[in-house]
Amino acid sequence: MSEQEGKGGGPITARLSDREQVEKTADRLRDELLLTLEELERRRERAFDMRYQVQHVLEKNQDLLVKVGAAAGALLVVSVGVSWWRARHREELLWKHRARAVRRAWEHPDRVASHAEERPVPCELGRKLVLIFATTLASAMAKRAVKSLVPPTEDERASGGKKRLGLRINQTQAHA
Repeated sequence: MSEQEGKGGGPITARLSDREQVEKTADRLRDELLLTLEELERRRERAFDMRYQVQHVLEKNQDLLVKVGAAAGALLVVSVGVSWWRARHREELLWKHRARAVRRAWEHPDRVASHAEERPVPCELGRKLVLIFATTLASAMAKRAVKSLVPPTEDERASGGKKRLGLRINQTQAHA
């Protein structure tokens, strides 16, 4: 048995010397590398080719674009129709608004400009107090959330988290 057959060489490489086999393998690897580089170059060109990218996106999302275009067209038709109808009936609508305003003024002469029901003072006061409480609570929760997210400064670490009562005046020493 020859050395070539012992290495598992096939009938093609059986007649070649070791050097020739290495050269053939190197040539094959070089060709594969060149093909890979050419494919990478082609992909790079496609990635930076805006026409190709736009065309690819349009082909891929054609159904969605048709639906969005149809919805936009329908919205345009509806808005044009509504504006045309309002223009045709502007006088009628104006007279309806005026009639409502006169009716409101007749029913409640103290509230001519507003058509909202006037609430009693205790209800308004209670509503405002609830809003103040909710705002204060939300503010406190937001402060606590921010404090938990932001790491403590060196001054806070040095004080050990001790809280002082009274006014807090931030004084920083000037650095030259």
